[in-house]
Amino acid sequence: MGNQIIDYYNKGEEKERLDERFGRVEFLTTVRYVEKYLFPGARILEVGAGTGRYSHYLARLGYRVDALELVPLHIEQFKADTLPNEDISVVQGDARELSAFENDCYDMTLVLGPLYHLTEEADKKKVISEALRVTKTGGVVFAAYILNEMTVMNYLFRNNRITNKVIADNAEKENYRLEEIQEKGLAVCRIEDINSVMNGFSVERLHLVGTDMISGIIRELLEKMSEEAFGHYVNYVQTICERPDMIGMTGHILDIFRKKDE
Repeated sequence: MGNQIIDYYNKGEEKERLDERFGRVEFLTTVRYVEKYLFPGARILEVGAGTGRYSHYLARLGYRVDALELVPLHIEQFKADTLPNEDISVVQGDARELSAFENDCYDMTLVLGPLYHLTEEADKKKVISEALRVTKTGGVVFAAYILNEMTVMNYLFRNNRITNKVIADNAEKENYRLEEIQEKGLAVCRIEDINSVMNGFSVERLHLVGTDMISGIIRELLEKMSEEAFGHYVNYVQTICERPDMIGMTGHILDIFRKKDE
């Protein structure tokens, strides 16, 4: 799996993804929730930091940020974007094994990418377990996933890939439940799958957030909006992003939880 992920990201597309408006919605919504739980002197770890968009954002606000990333290209881009006054570090590693970091060190741990690529629940549980291990009791963990329904609509229908062979290869025909998008190395899930991953961990769920809602489907429309209209759209997404009747219709979902005593 590690080599497949590296090969996929070596295309160099991740650095620009959050610059497009549909990606900015995800970024702005995620940051809005991250900032709810920041406090002066908070120490932050980002696991699977990509090119460092979130890590650099937080470091430039004055927070100490450590990061781990699997893909060498991303680490190069991360380091190239580091400013002299940032209190930040990055090391290479796998989200399932955070041996570079000690127990109970961080007030906040961000896992905003690794779970996109793991199809096995056991691997997802390893990622969550390690994130909790390095997080202080009372600290907050952010774990992002890709949801099934918006992926079916966006990847299959919007891109005209909805053929019998695609369904036979990737999904259970009865309910269009994808397992993975093999060519992209992406895993998708439903909310019940997230709940299953979290079963057995001593945590308090704080929020379940749809960070981009239907933005991927209407990406062309978003690019044509005025800045004023786009601002209203972002506000709208952030208004509905926790509503139970809306939450399943998002491309990316963020599970935010607090570590409790064992």
